[in-house]
Amino acid sequence: MHAAAGAKMGVWLGCAMPDDFGDPAAEYRYARDAVALIDKNYRTYLGFTGPDRVRYLNAILTNNIKDLRESHGVVSLLLNPQGHILAEIETYAFADRLFCMSFAMVRERLIEWLDKYVIMDDVTLTDETARYGTLALEGPKAAAIVQEVSGIDIIKGDELSCHDGAIGAVPCRLIKRSPGEVPGAEFVTETSNLAELWRLLSDAARKHGGGPMGYTALNGLRLAQGVPWFGYDFGEKQIPHEAGLQDSHISYTKGCYTGQEIVERVRSRGQVNRQRVRLVFSGDVVPEANTALILDGKEVGYVTRAARAWDSDPPRILGMAYVRKEATTPGTVLQWPGGTATITK
Repeated sequence: MHAAAGAKMGVWLGCAMPDDFGDPAAEYRYARDAVALIDKNYRTYLGFTGPDRVRYLNAILTNNIKDLRESHGVVSLLLNPQGHILAEIETYAFADRLFCMSFAMVRERLIEWLDKYVIMDDVTLTDETARYGTLALEGPKAAAIVQEVSGIDIIKGDELSCHDGAIGAVPCRLIKRSPGEVPGAEFVTETSNLAELWRLLSDAARKHGGGPMGYTALNGLRLAQGVPWFGYDFGEKQIPHEAGLQDSHISYTKGCYTGQEIVERVRSRGQVNRQRVRLVFSGDVVPEANTALILDGKEVGYVTRAARAWDSDPPRILGMAYVRKEATTPGTVLQWPGGTATITK
């Protein structure tokens, strides 16, 4: 279907995903001004059943699973005992199970890690990756279109709240997600339904002045929104405070979990030696990942990701990086071989 729509394919988040559908600048504007349809089939899906499922996940993930309300989700990290990030995981609570979504690029290792922690707990882990897929609508018109095609008003729901519904004859689970604080929705459905769901949502998006969006544009949009990507902007080399995830991905009141000792030690000290920052680059060249950043003749960090953002004329070149603490102040100008990089708030 992507090929029929003129998509150029690439590798994003470890999976074959559309680079663009012919015009990444227009696709960026769909998400900014109207509505964009996004293929999110880079995920792995894991189900947990058994009487100890809540206790088990609460003891290994950084956020509070124990108090999670039914049909609601929370984003957490899985850490190793040294506090380094192994995976980013969303967990959703339902009456008879917990449902987790993470990244297909770490699926096999993730299942190994999770299996390792099932010792005396009565928990059954089921790999449901082949069963499900996800599409998403986002942009200022997304909420109205979601209500039009499903009858569900996502504006009233909490972030990461779930609603069972249907788009046409396609049953799916709607999850409210608001990147850039603009309400949108993800649609999780059986893989056999994905082609029909894509067609229905594409028609709805086109009707309202939007359309499909590839990852060249999405990459720039996420950088403009300040959203870091697992596997690009944080991973096994980082601990949560370095990655800037200490306020969004961690509960400090839930009790013990793997890696908590390191997290608490860093929190009590109040600082780390390096931090993730956002950058605006001069010129029109997009730097590659791992490009060195220089301050006063010394290397102080490196770029994790950079992209073009079509939110100005000419487009901005935005990025994320890790830099040493002496270079994290907004307004600091760093050097790289293609020009300058200014740290933004």
